[in-house]
Amino acid sequence: MRKIGYAIIGFGGIAEHRIAREGFGLDAGRFAGHPNATLLGVTDANTARKEAASRLGLRWYDSVDALLDDPKVEAVFIATNNRSHTPLAQKAMQMGTHCLIEKPISTTMDDARRLQELARQQRISLAVDHMMVENAYNQRARELVAAGAIGEVNDISLHMEFCYGSTPDEAATWRCADPLEIGGPIGDVGSHCLYMAEFLLNGTVKSLSCVYAPRTLDIAVENGAIAQFRLDNRIQGTMRVAFDRPRGGLGGTLTNLGYEIYGTKGVIRGYGTLFQLSGHPGEPIPIRLELDRFTDAETVKVDKVSNIYQAVIGRHVRSILNDRPLDAGDALHNLELVLACHTSACQNGRVIDF
Repeated sequence: MRKIGYAIIGFGGIAEHRIAREGFGLDAGRFAGHPNATLLGVTDANTARKEAASRLGLRWYDSVDALLDDPKVEAVFIATNNRSHTPLAQKAMQMGTHCLIEKPISTTMDDARRLQELARQQRISLAVDHMMVENAYNQRARELVAAGAIGEVNDISLHMEFCYGSTPDEAATWRCADPLEIGGPIGDVGSHCLYMAEFLLNGTVKSLSCVYAPRTLDIAVENGAIAQFRLDNRIQGTMRVAFDRPRGGLGGTLTNLGYEIYGTKGVIRGYGTLFQLSGHPGEPIPIRLELDRFTDAETVKVDKVSNIYQAVIGRHVRSILNDRPLDAGDALHNLELVLACHTSACQNGRVIDF
């Protein structure tokens, strides 16, 4: 099977350490490349990132146009600020280049629909990096729920709360300084909570209500939010997201990024399962999955850990090689939920149905 040539547009920290080093396997001490994809080069508005690209042996493109003009680049991974996703993806797809985008796909539903329609017209594979569904521990939790390991499930709680925006540099970033970026806690991590609730419980959110948390951090976006939702399988859920929660420090923060799935016979608890980790040795914390049957608790093991970013890229690659383009339907649905959270919060927690 031939390899597809990729390039990254937007080479920040996540793009370097997660997408390039892990996803494309350029960290030679841990990975042996990607079996179906080759990362050819990168570009970024911040030219200081050229040195990081050089260390990985990557070509530096002086502009997006130069990158897209390279005939070896068949697909791009767009990892820029949210408001730039639409114009960059449009430019790429109009040149016949397949697109994998960091979430959210866009910042408005109209733009998202335009991208989806353009992809269909051009027979382009369009997908968004919902990488947490590829985590082996999350997949095992979904299997346990489906197998009835905790009885009849009626409730789930997902939480991603941490500190971001408390320093002047962080407060000035696009995630904190511009509400139109949809990059505050709801868009940045609430999006993960919403698609993971649907994945873990094999359902679709059909209604939600959201309120903003009290403001304790001086940033332009919401400090945090609480949302309640109900899925089509009648299971209810809650998500808590925040940028103003210290959670004790790094260890407490990372283990807090998880969930509890409640059933009549037990609870499944995930620690560090809603994050960028895959479960590899040497990560900042070990991911843990616990099955609590009320009288005893069992640490759940998984047979094999795979890198979540490599899996996302692999799915996109296969869609190109098999000529079965992805249409980003899950990404449009997720953006609709994120925007509905803001609409609800601005209307005193009004329930929104889908």
